[in-house]
Amino acid sequence: MNLTTKQKQHLKGLAHALKPVVLLGANGLTEGVLAEIESALAYHELIKVKVASADRELKNAIVDAIVRETQSAKVQLIGHILVIYRQSPEMKIALPKAK
Repeated sequence: MNLTTKQKQHLKGLAHALKPVVLLGANGLTEGVLAEIESALAYHELIKVKVASADRELKNAIVDAIVRETQSAKVQLIGHILVIYRQSPEMKIALPKAK
């Protein structure tokens, strides 16, 4: 899923007030964590995930794996907080039109 810059800006504004729904612990990215992210995306469409990793390369690999496995779009990554979006069939969040 590709988002335009305008759509990303809109989603960043909506995500600002959100708290992280899923927190990755010492075990890293497990099947259980992926299942939790999947269910949160299905319910909310736009979520924050806290990726607690001191190693920048490992954190980026985990972020890429989350986006790939959940087939979502990365909206932004600030520090340890990842914001991802995946549209559900109900379309709860109205995005600006892509040109």
